[in-house]
Amino acid sequence: MIEIEGLTKRFGPYTAVANLSLQVGKGEVLGFLGPNGAGKSTTMKMITGFLAPSSGRARVCGHDVENDALAAQTCIGYLPEGAPAYGDMTARQFLLFIAEVRGFKGGEGRLKVQAAVEKTELEDVLDQSIDTLSKGFKRRVGLAQAILHDPPVLIMDEPTDGLDPNQKHSVRTLIRGMAKEKAIIVSTHLLEEVEAICTRAVIIDRGQIVADGTPAQLLARSRYHNAVTIALPAAQRDAAAAKLKALNSVSGVDVATLADGTVQFTAFPRNGALPIEDISALAVRETWDVKELHAEAGRLDEVFRAITTHDARRTKAAAA
Repeated sequence: MIEIEGLTKRFGPYTAVANLSLQVGKGEVLGFLGPNGAGKSTTMKMITGFLAPSSGRARVCGHDVENDALAAQTCIGYLPEGAPAYGDMTARQFLLFIAEVRGFKGGEGRLKVQAAVEKTELEDVLDQSIDTLSKGFKRRVGLAQAILHDPPVLIMDEPTDGLDPNQKHSVRTLIRGMAKEKAIIVSTHLLEEVEAICTRAVIIDRGQIVADGTPAQLLARSRYHNAVTIALPAAQRDAAAAKLKALNSVSGVDVATLADGTVQFTAFPRNGALPIEDISALAVRETWDVKELHAEAGRLDEVFRAITTHDARRTKAAAA
């Protein structure tokens, strides 16, 4: 439903997006990640037709975004960065205006607005001017206009930016509910959002894709994938460290002392092993006073840092 081939954007001598190719199918929620300045927003603007590429092409539902822009944009719901809107309008007036722009008039337009309002929980602020709304409600007005025409493709730049935890939960539930029938791209800085709603994640850096996979596949690249954390009293520190390091399924152990004096060990797996059973059995044999014991799926933030420019450079420099 979204096809990108060799998409490139240059601003003078600066290349913001470099030969990027990507496909997103129906039922996919693609998390679009990258450090600031990586080219995420520029890519989304090219997909939606707001910015012409220097080279390459983008197609939405089979329509070329440059040569058949209106047909492509009819298929898209777009929530841009900052959720721009007409501040002197009320939320109701703005959404009715968007409905009319989308070709829905009279009773049909009001029904479309009502459905979008219910999904984004905007009933309490419908007759307030947009300028007077909080950042979170402005974001929800932006989301409402994006989904108003029930498009097959949704492209959203930071959809939960400025929302409180309850609002984030509601929006994530809404996105998951719509996902089966749509192709969705979500740009986000919130790595927990990727695990919460995305079926796939792409990380870009300096305008190029540096990782592409399911959240589970990205987590498997983490040093912490299958690592085991166990917390014990300080008196057991030295003996426990030696015993944990001696396990065949453990490649190394990090030790940290918590604020309450408890010692926390993180045991890293050797060659993809699953050390949780060995460590559990060891704790029973040694009659340790276990305060905490769990295995980790991995840490997306660590994967993100390891493969994007700043930390990747630092890692290469250290290895050299």
